[in-house]
Amino acid sequence: MQLPKVSNVFWYAVVICAAIVLWGVIFPEQLNDTTTAITTFIYDKFGWYYMFVIMGMIILCLFLMFSRLGKLKLGQKDDQPEFSYPAWFAMLFSAGMGIGLMFFTTAETISHAFISTPNAEPGTKQAIIESLQYTSFHWGFHGWGLYAIVGLILAYFNFRVGMPGLISATLEPLFGKKIMRGPVGVIVDTLAIFATVVGVSSTLGLGSAQINSGLNFLFNAPKTFWFQLLILGIATVLFIASAWSGLGRGIKYLSTINLWIATALVVTLFLVGPSMYILNMFTTTIGKYAGNFIEMSFELKPVDADKRQWINDWTIFYWAWWISWAPFVGMFIARVSKGRTIREFVAGVLLAPTIVTMLFFSVFGTSALNLEQNGIAKISELATDTATFGMFEHYPLGSILSFVTVIVIAIFFITSADSATFVLGMFSTSGSLLPENSVKIVWGLLLSSMAAILMYSGGLDGIQNMLIIAALPFSVIIIMMAISFLKTAKKETEVKRSNRP
Repeated sequence: MQLPKVSNVFWYAVVICAAIVLWGVIFPEQLNDTTTAITTFIYDKFGWYYMFVIMGMIILCLFLMFSRLGKLKLGQKDDQPEFSYPAWFAMLFSAGMGIGLMFFTTAETISHAFISTPNAEPGTKQAIIESLQYTSFHWGFHGWGLYAIVGLILAYFNFRVGMPGLISATLEPLFGKKIMRGPVGVIVDTLAIFATVVGVSSTLGLGSAQINSGLNFLFNAPKTFWFQLLILGIATVLFIASAWSGLGRGIKYLSTINLWIATALVVTLFLVGPSMYILNMFTTTIGKYAGNFIEMSFELKPVDADKRQWINDWTIFYWAWWISWAPFVGMFIARVSKGRTIREFVAGVLLAPTIVTMLFFSVFGTSALNLEQNGIAKISELATDTATFGMFEHYPLGSILSFVTVIVIAIFFITSADSATFVLGMFSTSGSLLPENSVKIVWGLLLSSMAAILMYSGGLDGIQNMLIIAALPFSVIIIMMAISFLKTAKKETEVKRSNRP
């Protein structure tokens, strides 16, 4: 059997990931303690920096939407979009938020209202109102603005400039043509692979746990590591089969189907749940989110230690998480966006997922809040991976909704892993737009193996901390990518203007 052709970056990333996994297996407590100390230092010393970086990405999005650069196409003059709007949106949404959204959509809202609140006392009316305001803040424009900029830059250099699909390739205007073969390029691309592997592995672990909780609720399936391992094994076979079928078939069809199923799930819960309460909360959330947008974007609670801890645990954590996921999600979004203009790309990536995310949280979160407020159920006492199923239990069609939710999570599981293997294949084959199936299969097996080991050793928290740690250097790379893009795009528009008669 002929081994797949991979770059040296592949082997560097594999060795680093293997070393960290072994650390998590042999000394999980040490890994967790060490990485927790580092992340605490980062949160305390660089929280202000993350706030400025993320807000800077939103400002850059707005600039690109309304400047003359927005007319530039992510591709050549005659290139047309490869995917329709529904398919394009379904794929970028599945890759960008999928499992995470389903995992936190109920539990985070309840937490902000009744457990750990950003401002008000838990359980008060203000805390309940603010719960959806802050979930929208954490999952809305800030995360998608970051993804939009990273994806846009990768698509511009890949499809318009003709550079390989690598993070390092976007830095050539700053460091010269030798960057991709030099030590700086190797470090940049290795860091991108490492962040993707660790992030997706952690998510696969979370997804397996939530599917297990759903099956336990529906069919009293055992809630054990071995059953979660069985779920992971079945999902691995399915997402490898999807990866084998190619981007235009596997991911496209699964993402589109799942978006329709998820839409049906949200509509059904809206109809059987507290419909008017959901509409009122959704409307109020839009106003609170818009009205407090600037304040939330820069709030660090410098004179309130307890509330500053909440900012660290939630807001700064999310900003670091999105930065760590940016190479994976950005590259995937870039790959499926060829032929669109910069204005069209930014508007689509920034607006559509944010609106859908707010709808998800409003329907699921408000339905759970309604139960807790009225003393019907203590959703706040349930585990994060069980909260949604515990909420369904108190509404009509609860078992059906739980069953459909398991299906949605499973498909998000498959599409996230599938898109990750595709991106990892690109990163480890010098930016090939069509990485060999054998490379994608190798990455799929490595991702699942890493997730299984983490689940077994209990080292998931330590590995997640590693992802947050990786965000700090990668945030610097994102800033350099933005400078490199603006430099190149400005030069291109100036040349065009000077050539006009």
